[in-house]
This record gives sequence, C-alpha cells and structure tokens, in this order.
Amino acid sequence: MSHVRVQNTFFQGFIHIVNKIYNFTTHFNQNIMRILKYIFLLILLSLVALSIFIATQKGEYYIVRSKIINASKSSVYNYINDYKNWEDFGAWAQEDPEMKFEYGQITSGVGATYSWDGEDGNGTMTTLFVKESDSISQKMNYNDSPSNVYWKLKDTIGGTKVTWSTKGHMSFMFKIYSALKGGPDAIVGKMYEKSLDNLDKALDFEINTFDLKENGVVKRPVIYYLAQTFNSEIAKVHKNAKIVTPKINDFCVENGISVNGKPFIIYHSYDLVSNIAKVSICVPIDTEIFISPGSDILSGKLEGMEAVKTTLTGDYIHAKKAYDKALAYVRKNELKVDPTISHIELFTTNREDVKNPSKWVTEIYIPLFQSYVAPAVPNVRQTIPAHEATEIDEEVTEAKPVTKVKTVPKPATEKTQSQPTTTATKKAETKKIETKKVEVKKTEPSKAAEPTANDEDFEF
Repeated sequence: MSHVRVQNTFFQGFIHIVNKIYNFTTHFNQNIMRILKYIFLLILLSLVALSIFIATQKGEYYIVRSKIINASKSSVYNYINDYKNWEDFGAWAQEDPEMKFEYGQITSGVGATYSWDGEDGNGTMTTLFVKESDSISQKMNYNDSPSNVYWKLKDTIGGTKVTWSTKGHMSFMFKIYSALKGGPDAIVGKMYEKSLDNLDKALDFEINTFDLKENGVVKRPVIYYLAQTFNSEIAKVHKNAKIVTPKINDFCVENGISVNGKPFIIYHSYDLVSNIAKVSICVPIDTEIFISPGSDILSGKLEGMEAVKTTLTGDYIHAKKAYDKALAYVRKNELKVDPTISHIELFTTNREDVKNPSKWVTEIYIPLFQSYVAPAVPNVRQTIPAHEATEIDEEVTEAKPVTKVKTVPKPATEKTQSQPTTTATKKAETKKIETKKVEVKKTEPSKAAEPTANDEDFEF
C-alpha cells in the first residue's frame, strides 16, 4: 500500500509540473504576440512618419565641386563639350562597367545629346548653351528627376579651374534613395569629385601626349577641291574648320559631288604678329568643277608639288610645333618656299575617326618653289542664262539664294580644236546642278572674318 501511495504522489506531482509549464507557455506566447504586434505597429508608424517627412522635405538641391585641371581652357572646354569623352572620365561608368551609352547625331555643342542605362537607373543629357572656352549649360533627367548642369572654366595658376555644379528637383523615389545614401550632396558630390580627378588625368595624358616626325621633302599629287576662304584668328582656325567642313560636305551631297579624301586647310597667309591668317577650308573632290559667281563655296585646284612634310600625332594645339619643325628643315637645307601660301594642314586621322586626341594625325606641308595653288576664287567657264534656270518648289530666302553649278568639259587642245567636231561631241550635254548657296559672313580684309553657327563651334 505504501508503494502504491508513492506512485500516486509522483504522478500527481508530474501532472502539476506539466500544468505549470503549459500555463507559463500560454501566458508567454500571449506576451510575445502582444510584443510583436507593438513592434509591427511601431514599424508601420515609423514608415508612415518617414514617408510624410520625406514628402514634406524641400525637393530642391544645389551641388557644386571645383578642381584645377592641368590643361588650357580651350583644351578642357573641347574635351568636356563632347559627350563621347564622358565615358572616359565619368565616375558612374567606372562604378557600373555594364552601363550602356547611346549618343545622338550631335555629340558636341548646342543640341548635343546622350543617354545611359545602368544598375541604378537611367538618364539623358542635352546641351542647351555653350560659350567657347568659358561655360557650358546642360539639362539632365536622371530617374525622372530633372536638373540643370553648369560648367564654368577660369584661367588660374597651374592650369584651369573647372567648376561643375548641378541644380535640380528630386522625385519622391530619389528623395528616399538620397535619404538612405546620406543626401544628394553625398551622392552627386562624391561622383563629381571622382569624375574631376579622372578628367585631370585624362586631359593630362590626351592633351600633352604627342609626337612629331620629320618626313623631309615629299611629292604631292594634283588635288581638286571645294573651299570657303576667309580671315581668322589663328587660334580659331580649327574651330572654324569644324563649322565649314560639314557645310561643304552637305553641298557635295546635295549636288552629287564625290568627296575624295580627308579635309585640309590652306594657309594663304600666317601672320603671327597680328595673329591673323587667311585660310581656305577645303574638301577634296574627284574631278574639277566650275561654280558660277556669287557662291560662297569656291572651287580650286592644288597643283602637284614638292613640299617639306612633318607629321603630328596628337592634339591640334601642337600644330604650331609641327609647322616650326618643318620650317626649321627648310632653313637648315636652304630650300626656297612657294611665296603664294604659308603651309597646308591635312587631317589624316581626326575626331570623326577616333575620339582620343593623342591618336589624331595631322600632316603639315610647306610647299617649295614652283608649286602652285589655284586662287580660291570661282572658276567660271560658262554661266547658265536666266531662261535656262529651273524653278525650285521650295521658297528661297535672301540668306540662301539659288546658284547654279556646272561641270564643264576641259578645253580642247589646239590640235583638237582645229579638227572637225565629231557627232558624239555634238551630242554631249553639260550636267546642270541646282544648288543652295552656303552662307558665310563677309568682312573687310583688315579684320578677321570667321564663320558663325547657331551651335557652338569646335575643333576637329
């Protein structure tokens, strides 16, 4: 009996302990659920409060960063003005190697555009205003947050002080993103700092890396060309060539004229005292043509010649060094130069071929005596009478009068002229081309006359 009594006591004690544990667990679970509910409500209230706080925050921001770049104002300006260079110095491209870029038809000057798509979002950039070697204004839209971007260049000791700023309005999502990342200044400002460091390194290499090669005396073939001739400040010749060359190319396309080679510049005069040069910006063509009077685009012929040649590999700012090297060769060998022109620059590899200035190739020629350059004036063999003119449907403004271009057969030799004209010759017809005159500003010879354009002007 005592044994049975002990067993009953044991079981009663066990059941009591189990009941205690169950009661404790139930009570504990209830407390846990109550705590979790409070935590959830607290998180929810925090999110609501944060959303209200972010939504009511001022969406405007202004960020600015500056750095002294070891390059001239013109070099910095030309480099940052072309969106194709932004991949090389933009920190965002380095942080996101998979980022994809797309460029518009125009990549530099007013109207230039480019866009990108990366891990953190996408955006577009458009150039609104430029002032040569001074400032650039752009419009950016990043993840639906519009902003205005400004560049200001200033000469200073050690190079050029570049100030890069942006002012815009944040979308709600960008406000959340910037709040998590420390604010727009921490995000954009840090990116600008890294990009300016990259810009300094890129320009120091691309602009200051060049090579000069002395080629000696070479022979050049006959070249037919179309050109515009004007006076220009020497420092602005390449910039003006960037304006004129596309106009001549468009002229060729409109009139079915075949371009035959790279553009070049004939320096008829090169006055370092007044810093003025008389130049012809030229585009080579297949055959000789003659243009009626009144056109701003002129035809010319560069006779075959012997010339002293040097080759510049690098940015155009070193072109003067290449010319000086060729001139030194002339003096050293006591050669007699052609008095009609100073020299010729041929752009073998330019910005259209490769974006890196350190890889551009320019050939400099100083023609020797007995070489001949046809004056850049209209060569008129035969003009089209008014009654032969064909009407043009589109309205012609005073700024763009219609002219006629004629391809005229070369004059026959004396022997040929004395012979009877064949039937085939009688049936030959002269090709008539309707063209639009390309406008160029006329100035007095004593002043520098430069082409103008609505968009900003740039070098090759």
